Amino acid sequence: MKVVLSLLFCSSFLMSFGQDKIMQVLDSTFIQLSGVVISEETLEALPYTTVYDKTQRRGVIADYYGFFSMVAVPGDTLFFSFYGHKTSSYIVPDSLSDSRYSMIHMVQRDTLNLPQVDVYPWPSRDDFARAFIDMVPYDDALRRAQQQLSGESLAFAAARLEGDASLSYRASRDGYNTKLYTNGQLPGNNLLSPYAWSKLIKDWKEGKLSRE
Repeated sequence: MKVVLSLLFCSSFLMSFGQDKIMQVLDSTFIQLSGVVISEETLEALPYTTVYDKTQRRGVIADYYGFFSMVAVPGDTLFFSFYGHKTSSYIVPDSLSDSRYSMIHMVQRDTLNLPQVDVYPWPSRDDFARAFIDMVPYDDALRRAQQQLSGESLAFAAARLEGDASLSYRASRDGYNTKLYTNGQLPGNNLLSPYAWSKLIKDWKEGKLSRE
């Protein structure tokens, strides 16, 4: 019986000692790595930067303020990737004495200077010369738009349009709303409206009623 108790005591002591050693090894191995990713040019935080641990084959994504936090091992190689910036690497130092480590990592903007490209609507010089000769002076896009949006053009286009279901429905709804608005009284008449007459006189004095 004493032998059994002695064996149990020794095994429990060894298990506790082994767990303590394992925890000490784990505590001395893993590091809680936290930091902020910023731009080297503007020193502004880069939101949602990808931080990938190539050694452990796992990674995290920084938040809106460029902050990230992950568990790493000394000697791990980290890659920082952000759109429009060069992918940079960082090796976790193996001389850290604390289990927590904070850092600020800068990434460099990736700028590509492309040569200037001039785009022309004519495939050759001959086509350009022909288009230049056949060009109608002062017939630019603004003048064509003014002609299309003039009162005569809009009235001519409206006269050629046939009434459809949407226009009929809108006319009926406008009549119904006018009837509700003037319920119990005479319908509104612009000929008796002082505001309409004052606006007409003002437009006439300013020359807005004259045809161009």
